[in-house]
Amino acid sequence: MRKNILFGAMLSVVMLTACGGQTKQGTSETATEPTIKSETVHTVTTAEVKDKTFDELFCSITENEIPESLFKLIGQDYTVITSGSATDFNSMTASWGGWGIMFNKPVTWCMLRANRFTLEKMREQKTYTMCYFDDNFKDQVMLFGTKSGRDSDKMKEMTLTPVSTVHGVPAYKEAKLIIECRLTEVTTVSPDDFEDASSKQFVVDGYNEAKAYHKLVFGEVTGIWRRR
Repeated sequence: MRKNILFGAMLSVVMLTACGGQTKQGTSETATEPTIKSETVHTVTTAEVKDKTFDELFCSITENEIPESLFKLIGQDYTVITSGSATDFNSMTASWGGWGIMFNKPVTWCMLRANRFTLEKMREQKTYTMCYFDDNFKDQVMLFGTKSGRDSDKMKEMTLTPVSTVHGVPAYKEAKLIIECRLTEVTTVSPDDFEDASSKQFVVDGYNEAKAYHKLVFGEVTGIWRRR
């Protein structure tokens, strides 16, 4: 009985402090803006957010306060990975990856083809964001996966609104969730690493296209922001 009471108290504290008045991971500043009163985050349009600042749109949360399923966010909503500077950045769509703990720190991981232009930016800058969007932005999310920024103007074709996080890493104002990462490891996969025949073939096919094997990319989570 005592354990149940303690657990309930701890859960209440987490729900009350999310996005309001507590110092969150990824920033040393104390938030003073209005709190989110519900776990349900409303859908927005570009017109609603384009003139607002990062702080007006987002509040900092911890990894334990992410309200949605990891499998839905990555497998259905897809990840938009962005890296570069405020004036020179590139984005790509990813539907593989995950989050977890490595060396006692929260991390993300994704599996990218070696010739991805965004991966090149990630290795140059050592930082990147992973953004997740509502369904009404699906066309824009998919646009990032249909062309390479290396040899096209896809970044000029997009209608999403760029914004920099408090640490200066590019992201988007329309995102419902932003995870900022510091690049920690890039590992090359090998067909010999895979026991499943279809997985092995996927890696071989990727090599035939890029003339290099896929990269497993790990990043330490340095900030998480949720739409207000």
